[in-house]
Amino acid sequence: MADQQDKEALFDALVEAAKALGNGRRAELIDILGQGERSVEELAVEIHQTVANTSQHLQRLLRAGLVCSRRSGTRIYYSLAGTAVERLWRALRETAEAHARELGDLVRAYVGDRADLSTITRDELRLRLRQGDVVVLDVRPAQEYKAGHIPGALSMPFSDVKSRLHEVSQGSQIVAYCRGPYCLYADEAVRLLTDEGHLATRLEEGFPEWKAAGLPIEQSDS
Repeated sequence: MADQQDKEALFDALVEAAKALGNGRRAELIDILGQGERSVEELAVEIHQTVANTSQHLQRLLRAGLVCSRRSGTRIYYSLAGTAVERLWRALRETAEAHARELGDLVRAYVGDRADLSTITRDELRLRLRQGDVVVLDVRPAQEYKAGHIPGALSMPFSDVKSRLHEVSQGSQIVAYCRGPYCLYADEAVRLLTDEGHLATRLEEGFPEWKAAGLPIEQSDS
């Protein structure tokens, strides 16, 4: 029979992944990497940290088996270690949303009041895509669109939306989506499009949730 020391060692090992996620910046890295592979330098810009600090966080996630890395020239690229990591991050978010009473106030403080935003569910968007009467905009950075996107979506990073409004016909129903429930790109895109007279709505969640639901995705080399 195994002794208590073996049991404790097992359970200590089981929580290594949770311990690695016990830091907001590392959780943010997992959230970003859910969109696709990124370099250390790109990730540092995303989380507003130095390259050195970002690298340390990534090394901690690497030791816990949550991410993997590859070198290309002088750059190191990181990606999630697998779909189990995506499920773990989603379960952690959902648990916090259900049980951390202060989280709602924090979400509202960050994303603001979304009462003025029109939204559409995944099922509704699937129907509209089959009917072919909707224009879908992926307003994430271009490299995230390239890694994976909703079929038929047009890549239009939020920073480009205003200068590219002419690409969308006036009167078209537009659905914008981005990284997930805490991403503001789609919110701001919908507000901008609406102010310019377009019919615009936001996908309720984002690309990771679409992918996790087993819905079709595309990748692009362009």
